[in-house]
Amino acid sequence: MSAAEATRLDHGDDAGGLATLRQGLRVSPELAQGWWITALLALTMTAGRIVVPIAVQQTIDKGLTGAGGPDMSYVAWMCVVCAAGVLVTAGASYLTTVRLAINSERGLATMRIKAFRHVHDLPVLTQSTERRGALVSRVTSDVDTVSQFLQFGGFIFLVSIGQMLLATVVMFFYSWQLALVVLICFVPLFASLKYLQRLMSAAYGVVRAKVGEMLSAIAEPVVGAQVVRAYAIEQRTQQRIDGSIEDYRRTATRAQAITGITFSIGGLAAGLANAGVLTAGVLLGVDKQATLGEILAFMFLVALFSDPVQIATQVLTDAQSAFAGWRRVLGVIATPADVVDPGESGVVQARGPISVEFSDVDFAYPEGDLVLRDVDVRLEPHRRVAVVGETGSGKTTFAKLLTRLMDPTSGAVLLDGVDAREISFVSLRERVVMVPQDGYLFDASLAENVRFGRPEVTDAQLLEAFESLGLTDWLESLPDGLDSPVGQRGESLSAGERQLVALVRANIADPDLLVLDEATSAVDPGTEVRVNAALERLMAGRTSVTIAHRLSTAEAADEVLVFDNGEIVERGPHDELVGAGGVYTRLHDSWIAQRSEL
Repeated sequence: MSAAEATRLDHGDDAGGLATLRQGLRVSPELAQGWWITALLALTMTAGRIVVPIAVQQTIDKGLTGAGGPDMSYVAWMCVVCAAGVLVTAGASYLTTVRLAINSERGLATMRIKAFRHVHDLPVLTQSTERRGALVSRVTSDVDTVSQFLQFGGFIFLVSIGQMLLATVVMFFYSWQLALVVLICFVPLFASLKYLQRLMSAAYGVVRAKVGEMLSAIAEPVVGAQVVRAYAIEQRTQQRIDGSIEDYRRTATRAQAITGITFSIGGLAAGLANAGVLTAGVLLGVDKQATLGEILAFMFLVALFSDPVQIATQVLTDAQSAFAGWRRVLGVIATPADVVDPGESGVVQARGPISVEFSDVDFAYPEGDLVLRDVDVRLEPHRRVAVVGETGSGKTTFAKLLTRLMDPTSGAVLLDGVDAREISFVSLRERVVMVPQDGYLFDASLAENVRFGRPEVTDAQLLEAFESLGLTDWLESLPDGLDSPVGQRGESLSAGERQLVALVRANIADPDLLVLDEATSAVDPGTEVRVNAALERLMAGRTSVTIAHRLSTAEAADEVLVFDNGEIVERGPHDELVGAGGVYTRLHDSWIAQRSEL
């Protein structure tokens, strides 16, 4: 599916209910498994309901007012038929509900899994610009909305359609004149339904989007509660949340108002149908064209026809909300991934010393200017490389291309001579590991966080990994050692301690290429000594690339790459560059001046 199609699905443009349903069934084929059995059960249930008005007509015309007088045995048989119809209806209703619940949950579980997995394949820019709460709402509350509709709305829809069709057939069997009266009364509703459905589809598309915005507005200050309190912005934060809730209320109210119009037209049509049947039935009865039993049965049939129509207006409302949510989830799944795993066809590389080459690499974000241009550089195995430059010079983009979090717009990134796009993710992630500036920790124990990428690692191996980085004494200082909880996002640990955990995690991964985003730029001096010592041990014997915010890191590197305006303008060891009078000299002088002011 193209990016344009994904956008249309995401926003509901040109994606009607049938188009959404077809795409949804392709993503979750379990939804349609055994559909004919479910349809047959729904038809059986509907037939059981039709039995009652027919039995009423037979009881009155043959059992009570027949030519030979009342026939109580016939009446008794009709009561048995009615009871059987009720039992059949109840049994078929139960089985239909169970089948819909099982199929919908299986299908939606598949959709959730695909959506969650695809979130990690989304373009980096998409992940950066999409509000987290909105993205999460697509694979949680939006899927829940679809689930509720498929299990309850879908059940009602099947029953209503079957009931309306059978009721129409029986009405024409009894009296084509009265059947036409009923259908004419519902013409205004049927004529306006498509227009109203289009209005509701657009309205509920906005409602589902506002749900995501509201969840984002609520989630962000919860996660950033310390910042909110530290800057005393509780009132402003609350105003933002209140505004988001108010936006949702307005859009939901507007959507419900459109639903109210549909429901009112349905109620009006049902009232006219009852009045029309009663009036026309009396006239036909006077002319001996209809019996009392037929007229009474017809009144039952009118209810069996009109009730589903009125209920369908509410089902239609639920459907618009569900299909709007469904489109948002399918929009996530359909968004093209910019970094694709070649899978089984990908190259699996042998472990060992690794070389890196950027061959005429350019990179630009969608519809943006180049942020990297003409990058042509080779990094030899076992070399320590520092990447320096002003903010926005292209350092981080270089690191993301190196670790294949993004792919170049043109050119190629080669690992041991192989284009990174041709290497399987399993092999690539084994060989290349990035340690970010603020290592993300999950709300689990220290051990679980360290072995996150390799769950098979034993506690003994974990202890060995801490020891190899000289961190045994720090580990022993924690209250529960490996079992110490780190809290949500590692809040139980300091910034420096989170970095230590990230370094041990990288040590456990044992990569051939280590990419670091300056691990000591936000830690206290005491912890910095410990982190630097761990880094020295971690980088030993490996190719490493460090995005250097402090030029002390560059001083210790074998080679320095100097970025400026998206290009490598200088490269070489620190000693050569510092006196060359170029960009690096300026950066170094500025750094020395800042240190002297401290």
